[in-house]
Amino acid sequence: MEETLSSTPSSDTMKNVDHFEELSDADKAYLEKTVWRKLDRWVLPICTMFYLLSFLDRSNIGNARVAGMQTSLKMTNYQYSIALTMTYVPYIAAEFPSNLLLKYVGPRWMLPTMVTVWGLVATMQGVVKTYSGLLACRFFLGLMEGGLFPGLVLYMSFFYPRERLQIRVATFFASASLSGAFSGLLAAAIIEINGRGGRPGWAWIFIIEGIFTFLFGLTAFLVLPNSPSDARFFSTKERNYVMAKLKADGAIADDEKSDGFSWTEVLRCFQSIHVWLLAPVLFFLGTTLYGLAYFEPTIVAGLGYTGTKAQLMSAPPFAVAFVVSIITAIISDRYKCRGFMLIFFSVCNLIGFIMFYASKSKHVRYGSLFLTISGSYCGAPPVITWVANNSTPHVRRATSVAIAFIMTNAGGILATWLLGTLSPQPNYTKATITFIIMSVGMVVLSIATLAYLWYQNRLKSHRRQCGTPEDEPKGLGDKSAWFIYNL
Repeated sequence: MEETLSSTPSSDTMKNVDHFEELSDADKAYLEKTVWRKLDRWVLPICTMFYLLSFLDRSNIGNARVAGMQTSLKMTNYQYSIALTMTYVPYIAAEFPSNLLLKYVGPRWMLPTMVTVWGLVATMQGVVKTYSGLLACRFFLGLMEGGLFPGLVLYMSFFYPRERLQIRVATFFASASLSGAFSGLLAAAIIEINGRGGRPGWAWIFIIEGIFTFLFGLTAFLVLPNSPSDARFFSTKERNYVMAKLKADGAIADDEKSDGFSWTEVLRCFQSIHVWLLAPVLFFLGTTLYGLAYFEPTIVAGLGYTGTKAQLMSAPPFAVAFVVSIITAIISDRYKCRGFMLIFFSVCNLIGFIMFYASKSKHVRYGSLFLTISGSYCGAPPVITWVANNSTPHVRRATSVAIAFIMTNAGGILATWLLGTLSPQPNYTKATITFIIMSVGMVVLSIATLAYLWYQNRLKSHRRQCGTPEDEPKGLGDKSAWFIYNL
């Protein structure tokens, strides 16, 4: 029990952190340089690898399809859409409860357990011989993966202040676009062992990638900390400094009670206007993102590329999205412009889908994938970080992040049908028109959210001039006049 609760800072730690203002400027400069570098060395790579493997193991079914899985298992396009949907139903169901449980079970145990178990399930996809067997694997894959991404965003908010969060979220989310590039290249190499051990090439895609996930999950048990308060790579002074920064930023509460579970905080999250303004944006973004994740190899094949060439040509748009995501996240963290980044990438989406719809040239359509994949994959980090940055205390943030991912993955369900059966390849006319409309909606609602938060900050500024923090009721969280919304 002691271990599972260690993600909550002890009262002794919280007493010590109040004195960080007494540090000299030289000490502060040294700690500021040291602590984030240590976190980036010990925590960020593991989170990045977790998400890369998550996206790889969930979306490599698209590569397996191009490599012959659908023919081998005698699946129709309708059945393929069912298989994808089967992943998302338990995936969505797991997100909210797992986010609430994360702090109390302990990230050190919960996150690696999820990775290890889904690695086994992902491997089993390579040994199934029937469509029903594939459906069973996809169900349990979704159940085990469901809590990972919202859990990682919440977990990272235990370690980094708000102004440092997006570049870290973008780093591990960019691994999704990297996994898209890596998946195509890896699939092209793996299918060359077609027939080895009596298994077709598409089966080896699942087996090799799933075994690696399983082994990495086991390794993570040994190194993943629960929180800064029990990170073994920190000295006591470094630990207290990080906790002080998180406390001053509002990322953690002044005491354990404020960060404890409360249904009242869950309900207050549901009353947050900015969460619901962004909820449709997340749904639209999830539809475009997962549609491209699952069907981009098929879209590329529809442009006239076949076999290994199709796998290889599917990689460059994801590689570009990876680089763009990192660069723009650095800009967003430095200038605190989450909303403007989201608007920019929504416009990229809009232009890309219009290009795909308006042109019949395979070169123009292939070029449009660079805009739409960058727009979808690079738009996700700012909107997810925006939601997390503007929600506090812990339970309210956990709930808002869970809502964000429920909406995103609900969009994933629509994408599996929109591109799978409702809109025939290679033109995907209905899907492309839908994506254009959604991109317009993303632009409009992002602007509305930005305007709303700017207006709320103005009201808070007036309230700060008329009172002090002691005049406010306790437990206001992000509604406090001294909590400034990130724009």
